[in-house]
Amino acid sequence: MAYPTQSPELALHNSCIEELSLTLDGVRWRYQKAGAGQPLLLVHGLLGYSFSWRFALPALASSATVYAVDLPGAGFSGRPAGIDCSLRAISRRLLDFMDEIGLACCDVLGTSHGGAVVMRAAAGAPERFRRLILVAPANPWSARGRFLSVLVSSPVLKPLFLELAPRLRFLHEFFLRRLYGDPRRMQPGTLEGYREPLLQPGSMEYGLSILHSWNRGMKELETMLPRIAHIPTLLIWGSADVAVDPASANRLQRNFQNARLITFNGVGHLPYEEVPEDFNRTVTEFLIS
Repeated sequence: MAYPTQSPELALHNSCIEELSLTLDGVRWRYQKAGAGQPLLLVHGLLGYSFSWRFALPALASSATVYAVDLPGAGFSGRPAGIDCSLRAISRRLLDFMDEIGLACCDVLGTSHGGAVVMRAAAGAPERFRRLILVAPANPWSARGRFLSVLVSSPVLKPLFLELAPRLRFLHEFFLRRLYGDPRRMQPGTLEGYREPLLQPGSMEYGLSILHSWNRGMKELETMLPRIAHIPTLLIWGSADVAVDPASANRLQRNFQNARLITFNGVGHLPYEEVPEDFNRTVTEFLIS
């Protein structure tokens, strides 16, 4: 897939990326693959998809075999009706995907809700993950999202949100720009790239289903963190993150025996988009260390 308004340089990099798909339990998974070396799995956040890694995947592929997946319900993967969107179920599907493509063990990079998915998957099968890279991962010590999860998924507001949200372009742009520490860093085509899969039927239902079980999933995750305490971990945050509280980073870090925390000053929730060169350098140094 050619993403909207790519620069010539980005288009050249992306020409080396394989567009792949598979069917697992009757659901189509779309994913991308590039590079050579130790396998690295990239897991997007809520309402994101492999597009989130358009600046990271080509750079990371210079030192790893990189897989960027669209989780079922998001991006251009299938949207089965009634899919279980609990943290436990999504993490189980991620492990099944790894089985299907032959990843017995890998490094993994997850962002936001995808970071929580990664931690939950690793807790279920810690022997399958060499190192964790968690970018502003949703976690039990960030209060942001708790109230929203209850509010937006309520029986009163949910039907209204499902009806209006896909049509309100300005609403998408407002929330996306808030995720940047400096919205002037948003590259052309970003809004269009994120908006395209949201127009497909079932996208909003998927997001709301995740929010519906959000708080339950965070409580469960907290009890399971000791299972992954031994895995070397890199935590990355932006100091201006409005989605996942940067103050929760230190609390999360204390759950790991060997975790490094990197904070980008003045950067928001999407450092891989806002300061991609700094982000890619930080991740690459961790992977080759």
